[in-house]
Amino acid sequence: MKKIIYNKFDKNLIPDLPKVVFQGRIFVITTPDEAAKAVDYLLSQPILGVDTETRPSFKKGQTRKVSLLQVASHDSCFLFRLNLIGLTDPLIRLLEDTTVPKIGLSLRDDIQSLRKRKDFNYGKFIDLQRHVGELGVTDMSLQKLYANFFHEKISKTARLSNWENDVLTEKQKSYAATDAWACIMLYEELQRLENTGDYVLITVKDDASDNLSEISPNPQKQLNDV
Repeated sequence: MKKIIYNKFDKNLIPDLPKVVFQGRIFVITTPDEAAKAVDYLLSQPILGVDTETRPSFKKGQTRKVSLLQVASHDSCFLFRLNLIGLTDPLIRLLEDTTVPKIGLSLRDDIQSLRKRKDFNYGKFIDLQRHVGELGVTDMSLQKLYANFFHEKISKTARLSNWENDVLTEKQKSYAATDAWACIMLYEELQRLENTGDYVLITVKDDASDNLSEISPNPQKQLNDV
């Protein structure tokens, strides 16, 4: 059976989906030496997922520099604590690399944030937002895209936490790693569907709940029928 995807995924269905969490190894990088070793490993991988986190500001006009750069392979994720080590030369080498594809979402914003710490010429980055439209999908958030393509939920509860804490919590580490790894999963699934045509796109109106009900008397069953 072909995979069912929607041009817009109903956010009201997301809370009931099973939660997905990165199950691989997570390394928190807090020294330049650790960063150099991590970059050597990452540049030996065939594909990487990337994301950033910034300590939220709740005061008008106050801005903060990006706190965390997370870079994942299929089974490992490295959390570079930029508020402690900055953008080291090895990290610049990673960001400027033109051989290993680095997959992310809304990469323009991430790259601009990173450049405020130290300027660099970005290398081989692929933005998922530029590719989902090729399948007719208009959603742009990672949570909605992952729910659409995998029918699983990425928790966002740690998004507005303090990313400059002395020690990152387990919830923060899991959240950051999952976001970076999920970019790889989405890109590879997009590539598979584009190459095989093994999907059916259902177009829904702005009120997605009404349209899903029209498509099937049991919309949740249809979501799981892949």
